[in-house]
Amino acid sequence: MKRFECLQAVAPLIKDELFVTTAGGATNEWNAVRPSDGNIQVKTLGLCSSIGLGLAIALPKRRVFVFDGDGALWMNLGSLATIGLHQPKNLIHICWDNKQYESSGGEPTVATAGKIDFAGIALNAGIKSSRAANTIDELTDAVAHALKNDGPHFICASIEAG
Repeated sequence: MKRFECLQAVAPLIKDELFVTTAGGATNEWNAVRPSDGNIQVKTLGLCSSIGLGLAIALPKRRVFVFDGDGALWMNLGSLATIGLHQPKNLIHICWDNKQYESSGGEPTVATAGKIDFAGIALNAGIKSSRAANTIDELTDAVAHALKNDGPHFICASIEAG
């Protein structure tokens, strides 16, 4: 599935949530689909999930989305354990897994080898609402579930490169 189509599919579910987006195409695409002062771009690869966690803890009445990339998440994989420890009910973490470091030229990530299960790692780190999404329907169902239920939530969306 294409990330832009995924973003277009989930946008109607969104109200006034905050968004923390990592370096790469997800930021530009999300701003095109849903421009907002609540869209925050993180320029430091790997820190999106940590910043999203901090916002979720600081603003417990506001839902916080994290749009992460597989390469960025791999650079800060320990953030899943920290999220699992703190259990922020208002955090929805989506990893866009295109199996490459998109923002730095498309080099393959460890996910390319097919041996990394980010949703499984999140689950084992204590994030009980953890899912993989391979279709737009699975993604929209997972986002709708996350918006209706306390989290934290983690969704790993397998997307095409580019």
